[in-house]
Amino acid sequence: MIPIQNLYYLLCYAWNRLPEQEQWLTSEATSFHRPLELLGRVLLMGTRRLLRQGLRQAYAEREEELGELRGRVLLETSLSRDLLRRGRAVCTYDELGPDTPFLRVVLGALAQVSRARQVSASLRQELRAVMRLFPADLPPTPLSSHALRAVRRTRPVGHEALLLNVCELLHSSALPEPAADGRTRFMDFRRDERLMAQLFEAFVRNFYRLEQRRFRVLSETISWQAAAEEPGDLSMLPAMITDTTLEAPDRKIILDTKYYRAALRPRYDRQRLISPHLYQLYAYLQNQKKPPSQHLEGILLYPAATREIDLRYTLGGHPVRVVTLDLNQPWPGIAADLLKLIE
Repeated sequence: MIPIQNLYYLLCYAWNRLPEQEQWLTSEATSFHRPLELLGRVLLMGTRRLLRQGLRQAYAEREEELGELRGRVLLETSLSRDLLRRGRAVCTYDELGPDTPFLRVVLGALAQVSRARQVSASLRQELRAVMRLFPADLPPTPLSSHALRAVRRTRPVGHEALLLNVCELLHSSALPEPAADGRTRFMDFRRDERLMAQLFEAFVRNFYRLEQRRFRVLSETISWQAAAEEPGDLSMLPAMITDTTLEAPDRKIILDTKYYRAALRPRYDRQRLISPHLYQLYAYLQNQKKPPSQHLEGILLYPAATREIDLRYTLGGHPVRVVTLDLNQPWPGIAADLLKLIE
């Protein structure tokens, strides 16, 4: 299980933020015992910063029964209520204010975490206190896939993007069945291999993007070196998209991350590599188009769980390394191991 402090670093890089940008939390992370406490504290401190900077305002559409005309009159609704005879009408108009989908979602996240028994009573009180700093008429939006997608489409950046990432992770770790008292229950998302695989992949890619300058770092779509009698048949081939590609004029590394409990599986009383992972990396290497002067290699990277390994092969003429990364060691060791991997 990844220690909470290392989980904090993993999330920072997965969300494309240097830990130094959130230095206020680095020393606190060791005191948390559950991932939910970490997320709740990030949500709290991020919201406080948002309030200090001033809430971003936007135009929101209002619909209201008024005694004077404003904006657009909803004639059918007004007639059905017999309002015009009384000198009133239902109008829709745009009003500038802090009522935005983003702030409603943040309020919804604050409300859910503030009711969770899995966080300390002091943190719940702090979350409720910061909620009272929002306008009283701003309603919270409960976290849902639909609400989060709507906010994501607005393409928030900077600090708002960080808070949206927290909200999305909270939603992913919320259990579908509430507690008996109606409170939202959250699981330890470190046990969700699918979710952790996504975070681990983004963590590794963004770590290299932020912490080294030799390679250009990207996720690359590789074209099949294939032909077909019917050109349209080529579109039926599966897409090849790398987790992380590190590219320099003289060297190119295809790095595939796999978040599995073990890098080896028992077969016929022997431990062997997971064949689909190796086949996938081999396909990436064999379908590369590169300059003759560029050295091409592949890396399969696993988190170290039951056993640490460091295996080196030459496959199809390309060096391939299968290696584990110990996420239980102190953070400086993790960072050093990642940088050493691409030396």
